[in-house]
Amino acid sequence: MKKIEEKLKNPVWYSLKETHNIHLITYDGVQFYHPDICIFGSFFDETKTANALNEYSKLAEKFFLVSENQTPKIDSNHVVLEKKINGCQMVLDTFVDINICEEIIHLTQDHIEEVYDLIWLVMPGFYKKRGFEMGNYFGIFKDNKLVSVTGQRMQTNDFIEVSGVVTHPNYTKRGYAKQLITHTTKEILKKNKLPILHTNKGNAAIPLYEKLGYKLTRDMNWWLYTRK
Repeated sequence: MKKIEEKLKNPVWYSLKETHNIHLITYDGVQFYHPDICIFGSFFDETKTANALNEYSKLAEKFFLVSENQTPKIDSNHVVLEKKINGCQMVLDTFVDINICEEIIHLTQDHIEEVYDLIWLVMPGFYKKRGFEMGNYFGIFKDNKLVSVTGQRMQTNDFIEVSGVVTHPNYTKRGYAKQLITHTTKEILKKNKLPILHTNKGNAAIPLYEKLGYKLTRDMNWWLYTRK
């Protein structure tokens, strides 16, 4: 059995091996989520990625491979690298329990459209409506509308990723994200799993995550490809 530290080095791979195996598509040892759920893929052997990307590009126009330090190989006749997102992984080191004064709602299938619209408003481009199936989502409502949300994305038997942390631009600087992250972290800990998250290097939110007990641990890079 793989130790959690090994799984954290390749979180997409082990999520698809374990909790999210139902969403797995594989080509010659390269693993992908079904594109209706999430457009992430993962690998160990970069010599196999070119053919796998060609095959997956038949299902999705844009998609990512996620790696700590390996560089995927591509067939430039079929796939082009749009950009590399220099990311990092953070892992909960010490839980910091803050006061939660807002009512936090466990979101259901009835909220899928609202979650999708809010995430695309703040972070357009990649979230899929069926991404809601990857884990639990929580939200804060104001003026009868969803204004802040946090969800769960990659999962294994050992860890769950905090993701989808967004707040409507008209409702920022009110502590909503901080409370939602804390609440989501607590829910993960209740399952005896390790809370983790991923973000871009230099993200202005990193100090907030650190104040909430998360610690930078490693690079985790997203290679964004487009079908040619």
